[in-house]
Amino acid sequence: MMNKIKILNRVAETGVVAVVRGKDTEEAIKIADACVAGGVNILEVTFTIPKAERIIEKLREQYGDRAVVGAGTVLDSETARIAILHGAQFIVGPNFDLETAKLCNRYAVPYMAGCMTINEIIKAMEAGTDVIKLFPGSAFGPSIIKDIKAPLPYVTIMPTGGVSLDNVHEWIGNGCIAIGVGGALTAGSKTGDFNRITETAKKFIEKVKDARAK
Repeated sequence: MMNKIKILNRVAETGVVAVVRGKDTEEAIKIADACVAGGVNILEVTFTIPKAERIIEKLREQYGDRAVVGAGTVLDSETARIAILHGAQFIVGPNFDLETAKLCNRYAVPYMAGCMTINEIIKAMEAGTDVIKLFPGSAFGPSIIKDIKAPLPYVTIMPTGGVSLDNVHEWIGNGCIAIGVGGALTAGSKTGDFNRITETAKKFIEKVKDARAK
Protein backbone atom coordinates (compact mmCIF):
# COMPACT_ATOMS: atom_id res chain seq x y z
CA MET A 1 0.00 0.00 0.00
CA MET A 2 1.38 3.39 -1.04
CA ASN A 3 1.37 6.13 1.56
CA LYS A 4 0.65 9.80 0.92
CA ILE A 5 4.27 10.77 0.26
CA LYS A 6 4.77 7.95 -2.24
CA ILE A 7 1.58 8.89 -4.09
CA LEU A 8 2.60 12.55 -4.37
CA ASN A 9 6.07 11.48 -5.51
CA ARG A 10 4.53 9.30 -8.22
CA VAL A 11 2.44 12.22 -9.44
CA ALA A 12 5.53 14.43 -9.53
CA GLU A 13 7.65 11.77 -11.27
CA THR A 14 5.14 11.04 -14.02
CA GLY A 15 4.24 14.71 -14.40
CA VAL A 16 0.96 14.02 -16.21
CA VAL A 17 -2.43 13.30 -14.63
CA ALA A 18 -5.00 11.87 -17.04
CA VAL A 19 -8.48 13.27 -16.44
CA VAL A 20 -10.69 10.29 -17.28
CA ARG A 21 -14.22 11.12 -18.35
CA GLY A 22 -16.60 8.87 -20.23
CA LYS A 23 -20.23 8.09 -20.79
CA ASP A 24 -20.05 4.79 -18.92
CA THR A 25 -17.79 2.32 -17.10
CA GLU A 26 -16.65 0.53 -20.26
CA GLU A 27 -15.49 3.69 -22.02
CA ALA A 28 -13.78 5.06 -18.91
CA ILE A 29 -11.78 1.86 -18.41
CA LYS A 30 -10.75 1.77 -22.07
CA ILE A 31 -9.53 5.37 -21.76
CA ALA A 32 -7.63 4.53 -18.57
CA ASP A 33 -6.03 1.46 -20.16
CA ALA A 34 -4.96 3.48 -23.19
CA CYS A 35 -3.39 6.16 -20.98
CA VAL A 36 -1.44 3.63 -18.92
CA ALA A 37 -0.24 1.92 -22.12
CA GLY A 38 1.24 5.28 -23.15
CA GLY A 39 3.00 5.83 -19.85
CA VAL A 40 0.47 8.11 -18.14
CA ASN A 41 -0.13 5.99 -15.04
CA ILE A 42 -1.78 8.67 -12.87
CA LEU A 43 -5.53 8.39 -13.42
CA GLU A 44 -8.14 10.87 -12.20
CA VAL A 45 -11.54 9.19 -12.58
CA THR A 46 -14.15 11.94 -12.50
CA PHE A 47 -17.41 11.70 -10.60
CA THR A 48 -19.24 12.95 -13.69
CA ILE A 49 -19.17 9.30 -14.80
CA PRO A 50 -22.02 7.15 -13.47
CA LYS A 51 -20.78 4.75 -10.74
CA ALA A 52 -17.32 6.35 -10.77
CA GLU A 53 -16.47 4.70 -7.45
CA ARG A 54 -16.80 1.24 -9.04
CA ILE A 55 -14.47 2.26 -11.85
CA ILE A 56 -11.89 3.38 -9.28
CA GLU A 57 -12.25 0.06 -7.47
CA LYS A 58 -11.86 -1.92 -10.69
CA LEU A 59 -8.79 0.01 -11.84
CA ARG A 60 -7.14 -0.37 -8.43
CA GLU A 61 -7.65 -4.14 -8.59
CA GLN A 62 -6.45 -4.29 -12.18
CA TYR A 63 -3.29 -2.22 -11.82
CA GLY A 64 -2.19 -2.51 -8.20
CA ASP A 65 0.88 -0.30 -7.76
CA ARG A 66 1.46 0.00 -11.52
CA ALA A 67 -0.91 2.96 -11.60
CA VAL A 68 -2.14 5.57 -9.14
CA VAL A 69 -5.92 5.95 -9.26
CA GLY A 70 -7.71 8.96 -7.81
CA ALA A 71 -11.10 10.62 -7.93
CA GLY A 72 -11.89 13.85 -9.77
CA THR A 73 -14.76 16.35 -9.80
CA VAL A 74 -15.11 15.80 -6.05
CA LEU A 75 -17.12 18.74 -4.76
CA ASP A 76 -17.67 17.72 -1.15
CA SER A 77 -16.46 15.52 1.68
CA GLU A 78 -19.30 13.00 1.25
CA THR A 79 -18.13 12.20 -2.29
CA ALA A 80 -14.50 12.16 -1.16
CA ARG A 81 -15.27 9.57 1.53
CA ILE A 82 -17.11 7.34 -0.95
CA ALA A 83 -14.16 7.57 -3.31
CA ILE A 84 -11.63 6.77 -0.58
CA LEU A 85 -13.66 3.78 0.62
CA HIS A 86 -13.53 2.43 -2.95
CA GLY A 87 -9.76 2.83 -3.14
CA ALA A 88 -9.14 6.36 -4.43
CA GLN A 89 -5.51 7.26 -3.75
CA PHE A 90 -5.96 11.01 -4.23
CA ILE A 91 -8.86 13.46 -4.41
CA VAL A 92 -9.24 16.28 -6.95
CA GLY A 93 -11.87 18.99 -7.03
CA PRO A 94 -12.59 21.89 -9.39
CA ASN A 95 -13.12 23.87 -6.18
CA PHE A 96 -11.59 24.18 -2.73
CA ASP A 97 -13.76 22.69 0.01
CA LEU A 98 -12.65 22.96 3.63
CA GLU A 99 -14.49 19.82 4.82
CA THR A 100 -12.93 17.80 2.00
CA ALA A 101 -9.49 19.08 3.00
CA LYS A 102 -10.12 18.04 6.61
CA LEU A 103 -11.34 14.60 5.58
CA CYS A 104 -8.39 13.97 3.27
CA ASN A 105 -5.95 15.07 5.98
CA ARG A 106 -7.73 12.81 8.49
CA TYR A 107 -7.15 9.76 6.27
CA ALA A 108 -3.76 10.89 4.86
CA VAL A 109 -5.04 11.06 1.28
CA PRO A 110 -3.58 13.75 -1.02
CA TYR A 111 -6.01 16.55 -1.87
CA MET A 112 -5.71 18.66 -5.02
CA ALA A 113 -8.09 21.60 -4.74
CA GLY A 114 -9.19 23.80 -7.62
CA CYS A 115 -8.28 27.46 -7.16
CA MET A 116 -8.31 30.56 -9.38
CA THR A 117 -7.08 33.37 -7.15
CA ILE A 118 -4.24 34.07 -4.72
CA ASN A 119 -6.82 34.33 -1.94
CA GLU A 120 -8.22 30.86 -2.72
CA ILE A 121 -4.73 29.41 -2.99
CA ILE A 122 -3.71 30.73 0.43
CA LYS A 123 -6.92 29.45 2.07
CA ALA A 124 -6.41 26.03 0.49
CA MET A 125 -2.79 25.88 1.64
CA GLU A 126 -3.74 26.90 5.18
CA ALA A 127 -6.16 23.96 5.23
CA GLY A 128 -3.40 21.52 4.28
CA THR A 129 -4.12 21.12 0.57
CA ASP A 130 -1.23 19.20 -0.99
CA VAL A 131 -1.43 20.42 -4.58
CA ILE A 132 -3.15 23.51 -5.93
CA LYS A 133 -5.04 22.63 -9.09
CA LEU A 134 -5.02 25.86 -11.11
CA PHE A 135 -8.41 25.67 -12.78
CA PRO A 136 -9.39 26.45 -15.40
CA GLY A 137 -5.87 26.90 -16.72
CA SER A 138 -7.30 28.14 -20.02
CA ALA A 139 -8.48 31.30 -18.26
CA PHE A 140 -4.89 32.30 -17.50
CA GLY A 141 -2.25 30.54 -19.59
CA PRO A 142 1.18 29.37 -18.42
CA SER A 143 2.52 32.86 -17.73
CA ILE A 144 0.41 33.18 -14.56
CA ILE A 145 2.51 30.52 -12.80
CA LYS A 146 5.43 32.94 -12.47
CA ASP A 147 3.06 35.63 -11.20
CA ILE A 148 1.72 33.28 -8.51
CA LYS A 149 5.15 31.99 -7.54
CA ALA A 150 6.55 35.51 -7.10
CA PRO A 151 4.70 36.03 -3.77
CA LEU A 152 4.23 32.28 -3.11
CA PRO A 153 7.44 30.57 -4.31
CA TYR A 154 6.71 27.44 -2.25
CA VAL A 155 3.26 26.68 -3.71
CA THR A 156 2.82 23.36 -5.53
CA ILE A 157 0.73 23.86 -8.68
CA MET A 158 -0.86 21.57 -11.25
CA PRO A 159 -2.86 23.27 -14.03
CA THR A 160 -5.88 21.57 -15.58
CA GLY A 161 -7.78 22.98 -18.55
CA GLY A 162 -5.89 24.80 -21.27
CA VAL A 163 -3.02 22.29 -21.27
CA SER A 164 -1.91 21.05 -24.69
CA LEU A 165 1.13 19.46 -26.31
CA ASP A 166 2.05 22.92 -27.57
CA ASN A 167 2.30 24.54 -24.13
CA VAL A 168 3.49 21.72 -21.82
CA HIS A 169 7.03 23.14 -21.87
CA GLU A 170 5.73 26.51 -20.62
CA TRP A 171 3.63 25.07 -17.76
CA ILE A 172 6.44 22.80 -16.57
CA GLY A 173 9.15 25.35 -17.29
CA ASN A 174 7.34 27.97 -15.22
CA GLY A 175 7.36 25.67 -12.19
CA CYS A 176 4.35 23.31 -12.24
CA ILE A 177 4.82 19.96 -10.49
CA ALA A 178 2.60 18.23 -13.07
CA ILE A 179 -0.12 18.90 -15.62
CA GLY A 180 -3.70 17.65 -15.64
CA VAL A 181 -4.93 16.74 -19.12
CA GLY A 182 -8.42 15.78 -20.23
CA GLY A 183 -9.71 16.27 -23.77
CA ALA A 184 -6.30 17.04 -25.27
CA LEU A 185 -5.24 13.54 -24.22
CA THR A 186 -8.43 11.50 -24.44
CA ALA A 187 -10.12 12.95 -27.55
CA GLY A 188 -9.61 9.67 -29.42
CA SER A 189 -12.33 8.06 -27.32
CA LYS A 190 -14.98 10.08 -29.18
CA THR A 191 -14.27 8.08 -32.32
CA GLY A 192 -13.29 4.85 -30.58
CA ASP A 193 -9.63 5.39 -31.48
CA PHE A 194 -8.01 4.35 -28.21
CA ASN A 195 -4.63 3.79 -29.90
CA ARG A 196 -4.58 7.52 -30.54
CA ILE A 197 -4.90 8.10 -26.78
CA THR A 198 -1.90 5.85 -26.16
CA GLU A 199 0.19 7.69 -28.74
CA THR A 200 -0.85 11.08 -27.34
CA ALA A 201 0.00 9.90 -23.81
CA LYS A 202 3.52 9.02 -24.97
CA LYS A 203 3.89 12.49 -26.48
CA PHE A 204 2.79 14.21 -23.26
CA ILE A 205 5.29 12.16 -21.23
CA GLU A 206 8.07 13.08 -23.65
CA LYS A 207 7.13 16.76 -23.57
CA VAL A 208 7.30 16.80 -19.76
CA LYS A 209 10.70 15.07 -19.79
CA ASP A 210 12.03 17.53 -22.36
CA ALA A 211 10.75 20.53 -20.39
CA ARG A 212 12.37 19.28 -17.20
CA ALA A 213 15.68 18.63 -18.94
CA LYS A 214 16.01 22.28 -19.95
